[in-house]
Amino acid sequence: MFIGQGRRTMPEQSGKVQTVLGLIEPGQLGRTMTHEHLTMTFECSHVPPAPGDEGLAAAPIEMKHLHWLQQNPYSHSENLLLNQEIEAVKEELLCYRKAGGGSIVENTTTGITRNLPVLRKLAKETGVHIIAGAGYYVDVTHSDETRKMTVEKLTDIIVSEVLHGADGTDIRCGVIGEIGTSWPITESEKKVLRATAHAQTQLGCPVIIHPGRNKAAPGEAIRILQEAGGNISKTVMSHLDRTLFDQQELLEFAKMGSYLEYDLFGTEMLNYPFNLDVDMPSDSQRVQALAFLIREGYEDRILIAHDIHTKHRLTKYGGHGFSHILKNIVPKMLSRGHRSHQIQSISSPDGGSAPRDDLYSPEF
Repeated sequence: MFIGQGRRTMPEQSGKVQTVLGLIEPGQLGRTMTHEHLTMTFECSHVPPAPGDEGLAAAPIEMKHLHWLQQNPYSHSENLLLNQEIEAVKEELLCYRKAGGGSIVENTTTGITRNLPVLRKLAKETGVHIIAGAGYYVDVTHSDETRKMTVEKLTDIIVSEVLHGADGTDIRCGVIGEIGTSWPITESEKKVLRATAHAQTQLGCPVIIHPGRNKAAPGEAIRILQEAGGNISKTVMSHLDRTLFDQQELLEFAKMGSYLEYDLFGTEMLNYPFNLDVDMPSDSQRVQALAFLIREGYEDRILIAHDIHTKHRLTKYGGHGFSHILKNIVPKMLSRGHRSHQIQSISSPDGGSAPRDDLYSPEF
């Protein structure tokens, strides 16, 4: 989130947070959700409805169908168009700010309809600091032009999105990511990962990775980044709550040094359509996983969020909304023995006082 002292950064950027409205000081961030989407499309991940459910998949979103939608969110085409709900998202952000939220890292990258002017508008109208993401999503969203690019060209584009602006605007991104990977990681995704590492070296800003849906995926993505010169201590591995379940495997991955992000709070479904072998955890199980990591000494390497990316997770459609962690999960954590300073460390980049001296430090 911070622009570091890279070879391509300007002095006024170093140690600051690049939001869609400009640079701010680290202490202005407040409570931060590090993996959200405010406007995007997710048609790339549409799942055909089960036989007999075609009518439900085509019907308008209604309360009487809400349970079906919660269990089959990717089979309803309209549900995948979060970019149609700008006013609803604005109301969510106002509620988030009222609940104590300060900032949101918006992880929409090239391939899932990033809209920087809308992000700027939302930031102006709500007072929530919004940090946009640079780079590319998973292979299935890569254009032919993207696939043909060299690592050097991809690097230049990512760097330019942070230093000068993205998508033909002067609105600058503040992080690299979420950078999407599938499983197995494709050749095009490997090029983007290497370009991401090279861009991070030049800029000093954090990287956020979307791993493939396999327990080996996080480690493989980190290996590729590391071999390309990436700074793993400034890298966030997303979606661990649907990827690593065995405690020993989780600890082995944690030793690699990235941030450990549990960012699917509010998501509970019986069958995870992208990997039916995965039993999606409940929020209570997520809280237990955080407690385990804290006991093992990783308190200052944990990040949490909701990864809202479909309509049904907005309160307009009966979902939990962007304030769920602050309103519901924090009290749950306190009731289960988490200490206030631990929660503050996880949810506030400045730890409530000074900037962290890892991901959020100006000493890149």
